[in-house]
Amino acid sequence: MKHVASLILVAGLCACSGRPADTGTTNGPTSASSAPATDASSKADHASAAQTTNAEPAAPTPDSTSAAPASEHQGIAVGEPNPSAPGGFRPSDAPPSSGLAHFDGYGDMKFGMTPEQAKRAWGGELNGSVVGNACTYLNPKGDKTKDHLAFMFEGGKFVRYDVGNDRDVAPGGGRRGMVADEIKRLYAGRITETPHKYVEGGKYLKATGPGGAVVFETDAKGGVTEWHAGVAPQVDYIEGCS
Repeated sequence: MKHVASLILVAGLCACSGRPADTGTTNGPTSASSAPATDASSKADHASAAQTTNAEPAAPTPDSTSAAPASEHQGIAVGEPNPSAPGGFRPSDAPPSSGLAHFDGYGDMKFGMTPEQAKRAWGGELNGSVVGNACTYLNPKGDKTKDHLAFMFEGGKFVRYDVGNDRDVAPGGGRRGMVADEIKRLYAGRITETPHKYVEGGKYLKATGPGGAVVFETDAKGGVTEWHAGVAPQVDYIEGCS
């Protein structure tokens, strides 16, 4: 009997010590081992998001249709004609200036020189000859008329030159073809105006400068037809040497 009782007691103890099967739904070893994998995945997602946020934006693809159109106003280069300028002036319309006319002479010829000195200063041939103290015009050889360019001598001295061409520009900027108002603006404060002796409505516009004076003759419409420069009293001669 004692042996049977002992066997029953041992069997009961074994039954009491039995454990139910682990279903994995509690915080067992399986749940604990899955946590590190979840953390690693979360960190990888954060790193990927950070890289996307910090990446530089891609350069825009050139779009030929959105390019700014070339300007239609390209400007005008220095020296080119400018039809839009006041009066439609084009630089090519103006003849080149000789740059030789001065208040005190023409080129290297200075008022007060003797005929011989003036001829040497001119450096070329002059038509005509000066006799004594008489009033005489000499003009460059090749010119068929003294109205183009002529040098006056009187009293044995070079005293004046007359210009009837469009090439020469008078000292101070005046020239043939200008109008009286332009001359007055160029020589503001220095102009003496007197009526023309032979042209009704015409004028003589005289401007003084260093070493001499210049006189512009205008027609009835105010246009400059010719001019001369010289020293007194010859610069005021109306008929020249006549």
